[in-house]
Amino acid sequence: MSDISAPPALKRRPQSVLFVCSENSVRSPMAEALTRKISDNKVYVASVGLRRGKIDSFAAEVLREIGIEGGLRTPRALEDFDDEAFDLVVSLTPEARDRIAELARGVPTELAYWPTPDPTLVEGARETVLNAYRAARDSLARRIRELFMASNAR
Repeated sequence: MSDISAPPALKRRPQSVLFVCSENSVRSPMAEALTRKISDNKVYVASVGLRRGKIDSFAAEVLREIGIEGGLRTPRALEDFDDEAFDLVVSLTPEARDRIAELARGVPTELAYWPTPDPTLVEGARETVLNAYRAARDSLARRIRELFMASNAR
């Protein structure tokens, strides 16, 4: 599988996007909420983890800072989406990338890999930890905006 990290590699604007992470508690649900906001709810978007995690209060807090209230849904696992098809599947961790590559063989789905550091690994004062979450949020938001700007030009 080749890693697609730049949005211009996509053939067309995706109508459905699935974000996949390891536990669906921070990065993938933030990406889902951000896509919903950036696309003005015009794209079907979901997120899952290879394992089901728990809602993360810091992720919810940094989304509220930018006007996304209640943006985090109950964490879901990959097996919850057995029969659903997506135009684009974006993996946010190496583990998710490898698993999705196995599952997507022969499936007409575009794959992307956006490596996103895990803010839960940052230790220190509350503001230090929040800054790590903000960095992940802002990086995802930038990529999502680029995805829809690049694909809108097609």
